[in-house]
Amino acid sequence: MQEKSPIVKIVKKVLPAIVNITCSKYLEFSESPSNFFGQEFFGPPFFGPQFFGQRKKKKVKIGGGSGFIINKSGMVLTNRHVIEDTKAEYLVVLQSGEKLKPEILARDAINDVAILKISSEQTKTAFPFVELGDSSKLELGQTVIAIGNALGLFQNTVSTGVVSGLSRVITAQSHVTQERTRLRGLIQTDAAINPGNSGGPLINAEGKAIGINVAMVFGAENIGFALPINNAKKDLEELKKYGRIRQPFLGVRYVPITKDLKEKFNLPIDFGVLVISEPEVQSGIKEAVVPGGPADRAGLKESDIILEIGNKKISPEQSLSEILVQFQVGQKISLKILRNGKKKFLKTVLGERR
Repeated sequence: MQEKSPIVKIVKKVLPAIVNITCSKYLEFSESPSNFFGQEFFGPPFFGPQFFGQRKKKKVKIGGGSGFIINKSGMVLTNRHVIEDTKAEYLVVLQSGEKLKPEILARDAINDVAILKISSEQTKTAFPFVELGDSSKLELGQTVIAIGNALGLFQNTVSTGVVSGLSRVITAQSHVTQERTRLRGLIQTDAAINPGNSGGPLINAEGKAIGINVAMVFGAENIGFALPINNAKKDLEELKKYGRIRQPFLGVRYVPITKDLKEKFNLPIDFGVLVISEPEVQSGIKEAVVPGGPADRAGLKESDIILEIGNKKISPEQSLSEILVQFQVGQKISLKILRNGKKKFLKTVLGERR
């Protein structure tokens, strides 16, 4: 009898906890006019709205992705972009084929993580689940396994590869809002990750999830990315402790300083951010510094240039928002600023984004 590969054993262990997530939405469409040569031609509908084409709504599947159960009570991890449309309906499909409507507990737009909860009357015993590993201990070259529903069509697709890179940065665009988000600290792998695989786990040789599959690079071969599982673990801790994912808030509006902006405003430097108000068509001017916010309490003013936050330099490689998420709500931080050509240090306590 042929000896089973360790990968086969890992897949059999993990597969029962992999789920498919479908996304449906009611879309409007025009009903075709009545059939001129059928019985409806002589009936009342001929002169009714059906003749001219009536607007109706129909539930249509518009997308989906993958996910995985992480505890026996039915908590599920996936990508935020898989369930980002708040007007859509979602279903979690188990390996048995059972379809469950999930409760969406939290969405983390910064780390592209979403946390769901499912329950089932048919599942009398505990849900099968995937254990979470430690993404901080990853090494280049170690074996990983990606599992998900490729293209939304091929359920339980398994691909293997290695960790090809660490701390990668990519820019992802939302298909709903078209907003661009920079994702940092990603795991690069040559394991095949296709559309529909998003939200599925990246598994190590111990059968533990060390990442959440997130993206592939179109036009390139063997380049896929996964979110470090430690980001999701942090979100889970926040959710357990506070009932929500808290995100730090500074309370300032700004524009990143580039070489072009430096020349336009005759600025002394080409890095950091310029604190500036935001013109609004309907509501006048939005203040550069939010009244009563952490930046306001620190004494920050419009036209100040923020150079550093907590000794971390603001640059094109590391934006202000990317630095902020490295701190905690309620944490004391220092701001290094430039005001009228002179450097100053301010201190404040970070608030919570609402």
